[in-house]
Amino acid sequence: MKATKKKGLAMLASVMLLFSAACGGNNGGTNTPANNNGGASTAPTTETSASPAPEQTDKQITLGFSQVGAESGWRTANTQSIQDSAKEAGIELKFSDAQQKQENQIKAIRTFIQQKVDVIAFSPVVESGWDTVLKEAKDAGIPVILTDRAVDSSDTSLYETFIGSDFVEEGRRAGTWLVEQYKDASEDINIVELQGTTGSAPANDRMAGFAEVIASNPKLKIIASQTGDFTRAKGKEVMQAFLKAHEDIDVLYAHNDDMALGAIQAIEAAGLKPGVDIKIISVDGVKDGFIAASEGKINFIVECNPLLGPQLMQAVKDVVEGKEIPKRIVTEEGVFTSEDAKRELPNRKY
Repeated sequence: MKATKKKGLAMLASVMLLFSAACGGNNGGTNTPANNNGGASTAPTTETSASPAPEQTDKQITLGFSQVGAESGWRTANTQSIQDSAKEAGIELKFSDAQQKQENQIKAIRTFIQQKVDVIAFSPVVESGWDTVLKEAKDAGIPVILTDRAVDSSDTSLYETFIGSDFVEEGRRAGTWLVEQYKDASEDINIVELQGTTGSAPANDRMAGFAEVIASNPKLKIIASQTGDFTRAKGKEVMQAFLKAHEDIDVLYAHNDDMALGAIQAIEAAGLKPGVDIKIISVDGVKDGFIAASEGKINFIVECNPLLGPQLMQAVKDVVEGKEIPKRIVTEEGVFTSEDAKRELPNRKY
């Protein structure tokens, strides 16, 4: 009787050992984190438990994003697009507003590195001075995506891609319209230019593209050029100074709509008609700009699309998944005369 009992206990122990080994194979290795994140495991095979793919695809992505600031209607729309798109994509967004200061952006990027986010994205305040912090991100194994504005680093391995407009082409489009308008001019056409933030990519490039094209007509002369920091208030202030210093201004070229809108206030206060006495070209295409254009106060708008959120979130996902993405992703944009703006205004969402 004792021998039979011992034999039975031995057999039971063997069965339990086999059952325990099977459970360990199903839940062990890299398969356990995937199950915790909602990954499905159907068969207790070695191939399933060894694959790290479920952990990569199921883990929520964390994106650290540093924004330039809130200097314009364009920037507000850009921020909203990024926040809404991150939520829709299921990406955790850590957002920082640099208030147009490079040191704030560098501090934010270093904070993102310390927080070990999956991807860092930012719109650089200015073009230069980024190599050190970008190398820190690279050393930490965190990919970086540039949005809206580029950096002038010669080491392109410091970032994955740049998503945004071709600012030089925007300047060329503005210049092309002006050249056509004054192709038969017999006298000098005096132009004043409201530049964006000094040292920023859009300011540098929109100025360069515009100057390149208008050089084809020696009658088109830039008589004054000064930064308006992309803000409405500064645009008004600088335009007031232009009007005091120059009696005969024919054209205003503003690097964004907000500066153009501020300049319109100054022009009207001086007893002149914007769009008639002074032709106005601006860049962006925000709703307030379209309203002014539909009223004939802005003659020509070069679009710069702020709704980059969906493209950014797709790029973030692709980078995390190890997919190759283009080094440069250019957004599609148009140009609008006053008549075009009237037709488009009801559809403008930003």
